[in-house]
Amino acid sequence: MQAIVYDEFGPPDVLRLADVNPPTPKEREVLIKVRAAAVNPLDWHFIRGEPAIMRMSGKPKAKIPGVDVAGTVEALGPNVTRFRIGDEVYGSCRGALAELACASEDWLARKPARLSFEQAAALPVAAFTALQALREYGRVQPGQSVLVNGAAGGVGTFAVQIAKALGANVTGVCSARNLELVRSLGADHVIDYAAQDFTTQAPRYDLILAVAGNATVRDMRRALTPRGSVVVVGGGVGRDPDNGITMSGLLGLMFVALASRLGRRRVSMVLGRQIRHDDLEALTKLVEAGSLKSVIDRTYPLAAAADAIRYLEAGHVRGKVVVTP
Repeated sequence: MQAIVYDEFGPPDVLRLADVNPPTPKEREVLIKVRAAAVNPLDWHFIRGEPAIMRMSGKPKAKIPGVDVAGTVEALGPNVTRFRIGDEVYGSCRGALAELACASEDWLARKPARLSFEQAAALPVAAFTALQALREYGRVQPGQSVLVNGAAGGVGTFAVQIAKALGANVTGVCSARNLELVRSLGADHVIDYAAQDFTTQAPRYDLILAVAGNATVRDMRRALTPRGSVVVVGGGVGRDPDNGITMSGLLGLMFVALASRLGRRRVSMVLGRQIRHDDLEALTKLVEAGSLKSVIDRTYPLAAAADAIRYLEAGHVRGKVVVTP
């Protein structure tokens, strides 16, 4: 089969298309014929070996990048109970940038019929990150005011929709060219970050979801209601202001989060975990209810996966970038 591989850490130039042996599904795994795969900042962190601690192991451990996948079940490993050959699925896998990939059945769900493979592949990491940030960290309640800083990106576009589905009054912060896009996703209010600093002006928010932007945690806390909270996505390790939070480093953020526990305004950082079948089912319900859709900026063929990663790294992506074998 053909796959995108890399043998050393570095920029997207280290990626190459190669013929490799197809993977074999282990116990409770399925083999997926990949119809679409989405790229994430997670991918270029692994490809570049950033932060530097990732390079301590020497050579890359994962030879084929990519985790977001949508496709059809090609073969079953022992003791698989949820799926049958031919099922259309989406979720998380190992080595999604390939013609075939393996995944635990616990990391997959059936693809919603109303979504294309490209739209389904765009969901897992970004949509689940948004869901986790809002539901588990932000504990959003109906009627609360939620601001999404970085509302036009991968996580941001899903966060706006999920916050609305949870009953919140949503404000999206983005560039001027993306105001109408964010409004079309259900945002009650939109702010052009170049024209208005939301941290210095009313109103105040019950929750600020910091996906992107230049605002510091201290500035964002000023924009909270007395019992409001800031939830940070990404940890501030992005290569571009539109893809990461500008902060004084991860340790500084952890200190601010710890100190904030002593007051009423909380700060927390989303610590991603492996997406599970139940998480995907929660996303599927939102999709089937018409409350969640994917925004796809560009689609690339498998051979141009390096260009997809390069475009993602450059910033200013509207929604998601998808690769199709």
